[in-house]
This record gives sequence, C-alpha cells and structure tokens, in this order.
Amino acid sequence: MIELFNPIVILLVLAGLYMAWNIGANDLANAMGTSVGSGALSLKQVIIVAGVFEFIGAVFFGKRVTSTIAKGIVPIDTIKAIDPNLVAIGMLAAILAAGFWITFATFYNLPVSTTHSIVGSVLGFGIVAAYQNIILLSDINWAVLGKIVGSWLVSPVLGAVLAYLIFSIIRVTILQKVENPYHIEKKFVYLQVGTACFIAFAHGSNDVANAVGPLYAGLNALNLAEAVVPLWVLVVGGIGMVIGLGTWGYRVIETIGTKITELTPTRGFSAEFATAAVVVFHSYSSLPISTTHTLVGSVIGVGLAGGLAAVDLSVIGKIVMSWVITVPVAALTSALVFVALLGVGL
Repeated sequence: MIELFNPIVILLVLAGLYMAWNIGANDLANAMGTSVGSGALSLKQVIIVAGVFEFIGAVFFGKRVTSTIAKGIVPIDTIKAIDPNLVAIGMLAAILAAGFWITFATFYNLPVSTTHSIVGSVLGFGIVAAYQNIILLSDINWAVLGKIVGSWLVSPVLGAVLAYLIFSIIRVTILQKVENPYHIEKKFVYLQVGTACFIAFAHGSNDVANAVGPLYAGLNALNLAEAVVPLWVLVVGGIGMVIGLGTWGYRVIETIGTKITELTPTRGFSAEFATAAVVVFHSYSSLPISTTHTLVGSVIGVGLAGGLAAVDLSVIGKIVMSWVITVPVAALTSALVFVALLGVGL
C-alpha cells in the first residue's frame, strides 16, 4: 500500500482541486450565466444555489461519468500492470494540462468545454503511452471516444431544439395572449430559480468527473481507491467547483448571460430547462457531455426563436473556435507535461 502522503498523491489531489476550481470558474459559470443575465438571480444568489445543488449533483450522482473519464478512454488497468506510477503521473499531467487551458480561456472570458479539455488531455497521455510502447495505439478505446465526441455534436443541437420549442410554446400560448407580458416575465423569475437549481444539479452530476475522474484513476492505480469512486473524491470536486464560481466565475457569466442574445426570465427558463434535461440524460447514460456546448446551443435556440438578428454571431464564432481548438491543445499540452514529469523523475 502506497502511503497517502506520497508526493504524487498530494500533487494529484491538489491538481484535482485546481481543475475543479477551473470548472467552477468557467463551466459552472456557463451553467448559471443565464440566471444572472435574465435578472432572475444576483451573482451572490447564484453562488448559494450552485453551492447547494452543484454539490448534491456531484456527490450523489457523479460516479457514473467519473468512471467513464477514469477508465473508459485509456486502458488504465493495462498500464497499471506495468507500472502504477505511470498511471498516476499520466493522470496528473492530464489534470494540469486541462486546468492550464481552462485558466487561459477563463482569463479571456471564453466559455470553453471542460469536458473537451479533460478528454483531450487523457487522450494525449494515452497517445504518448502508445508512442513509448507502453500500450498499443489500438488499446485506446476509440469506440468510447467516438461516443463521447458524438455526444458533443448532438448535445448543443438537442439543447437548441428543445429550448427553441419550449420558448416558442411559452411565447405562443402565454406571452402573445396577455396584455402585459412584463407581469408574466416577473412570474417566470420564480420558475427560473427552479431551473437554476436543476441545471446546477445536472452540471455537478456530469462535470465533476472532469476534475475527479483522472484523480480517481491515479488513486486507484496506487491502490488508494477501490472499484467504487470514494465519496471524499467527489466532495473535493464539488467544493472546488463552488469556490471557482464564487471567486472567478463572473468573467464567463458575463459572456453567457449578456453577449450572445438578450435574456429574459422566460428565455432563461427555456434555455436552462433544456440544458439541464439534456445533461441529466447523458449523466444517466454515463456519457461526459459538454454543459458549455449544451447551454450555448440552448441560448442560441431561444435567441433564434426571436429571429436570427437577435443572436450575436460574432460572439458565437469566437466560442465555437475555442471549442474546436480545445481537444488538440489539451492533448498536446498533456503529452508535453507527461514527458516533462517523467523527465524530472516523478
């Protein structure tokens, strides 16, 4: 049994907390940005809501996706049989690489996908392991990777279509049949508080895996975690995400909440409900999808319900570009960090 205070273990836990902080600052901020943008909740209220429901989703519903991130892409057990330390170092490299990229993106107010970041980083570690003949390139689970990538393409479309339909129904059946839509919008503030709770829970259930999946894989390789993801590992992820939202999340909240399209409580409700429904479905299916992709798709969907002119295409272009480059950047960075960590003798 390797001691808990092994330097690699300490670095893994700290890196997992750092990654969770990044997820809170960027991805959780995406999820909660619509509530702030529509005026349904203040930033302080969002932090409280997220603090409770994000944590519940992460701790009680986050195990399924965590296992996929930890062992579903790279053949961890094969590498573990050769040298458990390689798994721990590889996962440390993956967490650091993904974290560095998300920190950079958050600084520039870009809502990138933390799921893309960590999947790309884990893949980068696997490719280097294959290059060094530790595993075969064919040992990487390309079928699972294909399902994950497929879900990234489908989720924003599902979010957009569902949000478009929900808002269109609200507009046709309610907003267009009353003399004072403003009063209806005020009532939807309360409903949006409910969907804010729902989306925080959904985000925690799926995206906590981006922080603690590699952490769990490293601990498991070092015989410090059994087949079931330890509760304390999920707690670390939940706490880190809430701290990230509270300390730095305002930067991305501004992009999601105000720059893509005008958000009212009815629009915010439609976007949040659609996003949360899609994310929870994928969490149940054990697939790590991008909450960022789904939410941006949903916001675009409610924007398009008001006509193409209601959507700022230049902002969307920047967001999509950041999505496209995330996987290769994360994979390359992870490969370089992994080689560097091996070089310094960890």
